[in-house]
Amino acid sequence: MHDFFRAQGERDYRVAQVERWIYREGVNDFDAMTNLPVELRARLKAYAQISNPTVVHEIKSADGLTRKSLLRLADGETIETVLMLYDDAPRGRNVSPIRLYKRKTVCISTQVGCPIKCPFCATGQAGYIRNLTVGEIVAQVLHYARVAGALTNVVVMGMGEPFMQFDVTWRALETLCDPKRFALSARRITVSTSGEIPGIEKMARAKSQINLAVSLHAADDELRNVLVPLNRKYPLRALMRAVKAYSARTHRRVTFEYALMDNVNDQLEHARALAQMVKGMLCHVNLIPLNPTATEKFRRSPYARVKSFQKILQDAGIPTTLRVEKGIEIAAGCGMLRQHESPRHS
Repeated sequence: MHDFFRAQGERDYRVAQVERWIYREGVNDFDAMTNLPVELRARLKAYAQISNPTVVHEIKSADGLTRKSLLRLADGETIETVLMLYDDAPRGRNVSPIRLYKRKTVCISTQVGCPIKCPFCATGQAGYIRNLTVGEIVAQVLHYARVAGALTNVVVMGMGEPFMQFDVTWRALETLCDPKRFALSARRITVSTSGEIPGIEKMARAKSQINLAVSLHAADDELRNVLVPLNRKYPLRALMRAVKAYSARTHRRVTFEYALMDNVNDQLEHARALAQMVKGMLCHVNLIPLNPTATEKFRRSPYARVKSFQKILQDAGIPTTLRVEKGIEIAAGCGMLRQHESPRHS
C-alpha cells in the first residue's frame, strides 16, 4: 500500500488513515473516508478497491449466539465463516445487542474446500478447489467485524489446511495482529493444522504468541491414516516429534483436538492410547462431539462414552476439556452450509 501512495505523490501517513478506516471503522467505501481529500478519494476509487465477499446465505442459531455466513468470492467460489458469541452481554434497547458481547470469536477458512479429505468432515467430502489469498482470509474477519464490532478472538479452523500455504496464512495472521490494523492479541488467535509438519516447524521458528492446535482424532497410525489421510505423509511419530520440538522452542502449550465418533475412536482403549502418547507433553486435549454430516458412517459418540473417555485422560493427568457445542442446528460444522448450498462441490 505504501508503494501505491508514494506513486500517487502522497505522504505515508495517508496509509495509516486508510488502514484505520478499513480495519478499525469497518468502512468499505472510499467516499466514507472523510479525512481524505475528495480528489484522493476519487483516485482511490479509480485505481483500487476494497474486497468485499458477497453474502450468499446466513443462518443463525435459535439462541442467537452463533451465526454462519456463506461468502461468495470474486471468482464465484464460496467459503464459510462463523461468528460465535458468548452470552455475557447486557441487553439494551438503544444499542445493537451483538456489539455488547465481551467475547466474540470468528472462525475463518484458508482454502476453498480442503485437500486433506478427512472422511468425517463435510469440507473434506466436498473436495478441494483452490487456496485463498491474504485479502480473502482477512476479508472474513472484516465481514464480521462490520457486523459485531471489535472481535476478541480468531480461530483458523474453517475450511482448508492453513499450513499448506503457510506464508499466505501467516501474512494474514500478521495483519490481524498489526497494531495499526486489527490490533488483535496474538494470544487470542489459534491456528489449527491436521499435521502439516513443515508449517509447525515454521511456526516454531516464528516464536509467535499465536496458539497452535493439532487435529489429532486418533492415537495410532492405522486408524489415523483413515481419519486424517495426511497421516500417511506425516505419521504420528514424526508429528509428535515436531510438536515436542515446537513446545521446547516456544515454551507454549499445544492443543490436541479429538473429534469423538461412535464406535470409531471413542473406546476406552483409544483413550488410554491417547493418554499414553501425550503424557508429559506441554499440551491440552479438546474433546469434540462430532458434528453430524451427510454421511451415516460417522456419528457422534453417546454422551456417557464421551465422559468416560474424558475421565481416563483426566485420571492420567492430561488437561482435558469438552468443547462447548455451538450452532449444531444451523450446520455450523466445517463445510456443511457450503455443501448444502452448493451441491456441485459434493
